[in-house]
Amino acid sequence: MKSETIISDQFYTTANDINTNELSINSSIFRVNSKSKTSEKEKTSRLGKIVLSGTFALLLAGAFMVFQFQPDFDQFHIDRVNSTIGFPFLILAVALFIFQCGVFLYNLYLFFKYKPIESVSDELLPTCTVIVPAYNEGKLVWDTLLSLADSDFPEQKLQILAIDDGSKDDTWYWMQQAKLKLGDRLTIFQQPENGGKRHALYRGFELGTGEIFVTVDSDSIVKKDTLRNLVSPFVVNEKCGAVAGNVHVLNNKKAILPKMLNVSFVMSFEFMRSAESQLGSVLCTPGAAAAYRRDAVMNCLPEWINQTFMGQPSDIGEDRAMTNMILKQGLHVLFQRNAYVLTNVPEEYTGLYKMFIRWSRSNVRENLMMAKYVFKDFRKESKFGARLLFINQSLKIILAYPFLIFMLIFIATHPLLFLSSTLLSILIVSTFPVLFYAKRYSLSEAFWAYSYSIFYTFSLFWITPYAIVTANKRGWLTRGLTV
Repeated sequence: MKSETIISDQFYTTANDINTNELSINSSIFRVNSKSKTSEKEKTSRLGKIVLSGTFALLLAGAFMVFQFQPDFDQFHIDRVNSTIGFPFLILAVALFIFQCGVFLYNLYLFFKYKPIESVSDELLPTCTVIVPAYNEGKLVWDTLLSLADSDFPEQKLQILAIDDGSKDDTWYWMQQAKLKLGDRLTIFQQPENGGKRHALYRGFELGTGEIFVTVDSDSIVKKDTLRNLVSPFVVNEKCGAVAGNVHVLNNKKAILPKMLNVSFVMSFEFMRSAESQLGSVLCTPGAAAAYRRDAVMNCLPEWINQTFMGQPSDIGEDRAMTNMILKQGLHVLFQRNAYVLTNVPEEYTGLYKMFIRWSRSNVRENLMMAKYVFKDFRKESKFGARLLFINQSLKIILAYPFLIFMLIFIATHPLLFLSSTLLSILIVSTFPVLFYAKRYSLSEAFWAYSYSIFYTFSLFWITPYAIVTANKRGWLTRGLTV
């Protein structure tokens, strides 16, 4: 099977078909320099080969160092067991290892049981309102709106709303151009000032008339059958309250980080969310593409728009918060592997760590919220899956600082042992994502899982500990103008 991660112009009719007089686009400003793009891709390709070669060299060196330092490892373990806190720490580590292995095997079992729901007929499809909030997205919002309009979804059942959240760039201009192209199929709104994504979505929820709400980020592209696949579970499962789409990386040909993230996303969505879907408890419906039953949204809309954390209005994590509130209603949250959406991700370290901080803060907040209901009788059906997922998530947060402290002590006292054991662990643990991606898509691209693990371990390990102590901070962090 070939990768679904392809460029946006393979999804819908390109802008070459648009009447240039109607759009009045200044080509001197928006013309694409194809030679520059080719050169950029070649440069990225060369750099990619260097990074992958370096990755394998590091991993093999780590494995060799573990073999060479085996006597030192043996002595380290003896000293640790004989220390005051060493033996209890060892017991805890073994127990956690056994628990994580059990969770992984259970997820593997659930993954093999999972099957996406096939699209229902046009007659059975519910009416659908697609909401696209946008802030400083420029021409990307044009691509998003055209891909939605090109969907294989009955036009008479589809309402598309685009909301400009007080952008400071030309986002509103591109929305207007999309309106000229699509006519009555698209309705556009402009917020008087930037109020945040949550408030832009709220306006869409208030104005939408569909039985199902679909939210799509303004830097994302959907496949022709994504919308119908995304909303079909609501027809066949009356307990379904929300559905998560299958997110891949759109700009994975442009830079090294998106290449790594694409493999990570496939693991996160196609493996983890498949397992969560079998439990009816997908923990987060992504902003890139998610669907919600109208009644479920309306039941929690006042609480959602007025949500606070430590006395401050919540301006992040709107997708995780909505998912949490729908799960709390006793409804199921599912994943549709056949509902593909491609989204842009940061191409530089600064943008990436800011995105991860925002996600981690939201994770901390919503885990606290989930703790208030997950052990109560919130659902008539089995609650085991939701509780297991909550415990697994919570353990990662609770143990973030103990393991950070242990890691820092290990580095200070035995730097070579830490480096070699960490690299060997990455080689072992990351082999599953490599095999998973290779089986699903491409072997050559799968090796980026190794590079991503090294990159995350050594440069992003601080994200969760930092997010815990700054969970009350507000701000999107990555919503500035693109330069």
